[in-house]
Amino acid sequence: MNVFEQLSKDLQDSLAGLGITSPTPVQEQVIPRLLAGENLLFQSETGTGKTFAYLLPLINKLETLSDNQRVRIIVVAPTFELASQINSACKAITKHKSALLIGGAPIKRQIEVLKEKPEIIIGTAARLVELIRLKKLKTDGLFAIVFDETDRLVKKEALEDTSALRELLPAGCQIIACTATINKQTKIFFADAKNLVMPAEDVLKKRITHWAIYAETRDKIDTLRKFLHAEKPSKALIFTSRADQVENIYQKLRYKKIECECIHAKTDKQKRKSTMDRFRSGKVSILVTSDLGARGLDIPDISHIIQMDLPSDDDFFIHRSGRTARAGKTGINLVIGDEWEMRHYAQLEKKLGITVYPKEIRDGKVCQPLMEQE
Repeated sequence: MNVFEQLSKDLQDSLAGLGITSPTPVQEQVIPRLLAGENLLFQSETGTGKTFAYLLPLINKLETLSDNQRVRIIVVAPTFELASQINSACKAITKHKSALLIGGAPIKRQIEVLKEKPEIIIGTAARLVELIRLKKLKTDGLFAIVFDETDRLVKKEALEDTSALRELLPAGCQIIACTATINKQTKIFFADAKNLVMPAEDVLKKRITHWAIYAETRDKIDTLRKFLHAEKPSKALIFTSRADQVENIYQKLRYKKIECECIHAKTDKQKRKSTMDRFRSGKVSILVTSDLGARGLDIPDISHIIQMDLPSDDDFFIHRSGRTARAGKTGINLVIGDEWEMRHYAQLEKKLGITVYPKEIRDGKVCQPLMEQE
C-alpha cells in the first residue's frame, strides 16, 4: 500500500498538487512509524525527502486535534536557510499556521507573531529557548519536536542550546531527529529514540558526474568565468570555503557581465531571503555562497555544483555535491583546484568510490584534456 493513503485527503490533495504521488524510500519507512507515535532518529542521504517524511505524519495528527490555538509542533534547524526551507515546505502542504522564529531577527516582531496563535513553529535552538524562557512561546500543547540536521545541532558550538531546549519540553512529547550522517554524539543525545538507517542510494556515485579542472589559485575565477561561458549551466551553485571570497567571486563575475547573486555569513536575513527566492524561482541562475549554504538547501533543478576549493571536512564536500541530483535527477559536480586540491580530490575519489573526470576548457568548450586523448 502507498503510505500516502494513511494520510488525510487534504494532505493527499496537497501532495498531488505538487506533483508528488509516490513516497520516497525514507518516507515509506518513516511515515508509519511517526504516525504510530514512535520516538525516532533516522538517517537518510541528502536529497531523499526527509522533510516531508516527518512533516506529513505530524501535520496529519495536527488535523485530528480540535484545539488549534496552541503550538503543537516545533521543528529545530541549525541555520536560517534550512528553517526557511522547512517553513516553505510546510506552507506548501497545509493551511495550518506556521511561524519562523530564528536568531538574528527582531525578537519583538516574533513575539507579535506568536500572538497570532501559530500551531507549527520552525526555528533555531537559541531563539526558541529564549522565547520559552520569556514565557512568550508556550509548549504545554506540544505533541512533537523535530531536530533536523541533528549532527550539527549536537556539535560543540550548538550543544548547549540544543540541550537546553530538550530540557524545556513537556513530558510525553514525541522526539524526532533526522540527519544525513548519524555520529556517536547524535546517538548519545537521542538515546531514547529508535534508530533507522536507510540504505545508501548512492546519489554521489550514480546520479552525479564528477569533474575536475586544474587551475592555480590566481587563475581560478577566470577559469570559472570561462567554464560558465562554455557550459551555460541552467542553474549553478558556486561554493567557496572562505566567506571573503564569496564577495570577490561575485564582484569579478559581475564585472565580466555574468548575472549572478551571492550570500555569505554577513548577508542580512532580508537580503538572504530575497536572493534565495530569486535563485529558487530561476530569476537568477548562478549563486555564489560559502559553506553556510551547503547544508539543508533544497533548491530544485540545480544542474551544476562548482567548488572553488576543497573543504577541510569531507562531509562538506558530500553536502555541497548533494545540492544537485535531487529527487531522482542527475547533475554535475565540478572542482576547480590547484595542485594540492587535485591530490586531495584523488584521495576523495578512492575514499568515496566515485569517478572523477579531468576536464579543460578549450576553444570555448569543456573538453577532455589533450594529454588524456593521446
